[in-house]
Amino acid sequence: MLSLTACSRGTDNPPNQDETENPVDIGSEKGNEQEDPIDEEDLNKDDEITEDEQEDPLEDDIDNEDDIDNEDDIDNEDDIDNEDDNLHDLDLEEDIFNPASLTVLANKEYSLGSDYTPEDLVTVQVPTVLENPEVKQLRKVAADALKEMFEAAKEEGIILHARSGYRSYRTQEQLFKNNVAKHGEEAANKFSARAGQSEHQTGLAMDITSESVNLKLTESFEDTKEGKWAAENAHRFGFILRYPKDKTHITGYIYEPWHFRYVGVEHATKIYELGLTLEEYLLGDIYAGY
Repeated sequence: MLSLTACSRGTDNPPNQDETENPVDIGSEKGNEQEDPIDEEDLNKDDEITEDEQEDPLEDDIDNEDDIDNEDDIDNEDDIDNEDDNLHDLDLEEDIFNPASLTVLANKEYSLGSDYTPEDLVTVQVPTVLENPEVKQLRKVAADALKEMFEAAKEEGIILHARSGYRSYRTQEQLFKNNVAKHGEEAANKFSARAGQSEHQTGLAMDITSESVNLKLTESFEDTKEGKWAAENAHRFGFILRYPKDKTHITGYIYEPWHFRYVGVEHATKIYELGLTLEEYLLGDIYAGY
């Protein structure tokens, strides 16, 4: 069984979801609009991100694959039935630090091995944005849940698009290097994940966008009807908004309203109702944050 490797925390600037999303197009951080630093030719490259429009860091690079919450409810733990007042009964080695687990933790402190590749990757059966076949994949359980989620959204007049899913260690490594070359290491660390520290390598994360924001990965997605629907309903299908607003000190990443991570309906619902990050939910007080 493979296990995550604890590593030193990253730089003060947390990696951006866009960058972790599409190794090809990530953009540089500027304001709230993270533009795609990576062009299709790049992922085929890396992605840049600007603060206003945080586009998929892998968008442009991967083929230009990508044109790259809440604390208030933390006191509502009593609303969730849990034996012995514990949020979960997950085991550190088997469920949290095991790359193959649906609840694996991958971030700046806990890295995935360079040789880890999910064994059950499949191409998602939903509308996609990038041409790169790699980022159109997710682990089967996540791909099935994503399809169910997109179909439910469509029934309500909400059309979602999948921009960047699975990303190999090598792809993420190249994506980060491209971003460093374009924006410098300090800036890159703010919006891009280093190889092994990206959730995309787990095959359980997907960057979601819509035509309302020109299929880009941007912070303004949160204000669209599609972004609002995804944020409010993703947990029903087992997904969580992985990098919430005002939680950078805990996740190590900037706010990414487009990055959704599959953990299963039970865990996703608890995380959503309590307004927790995955770090807080899995490790609680053990996790000091950044």
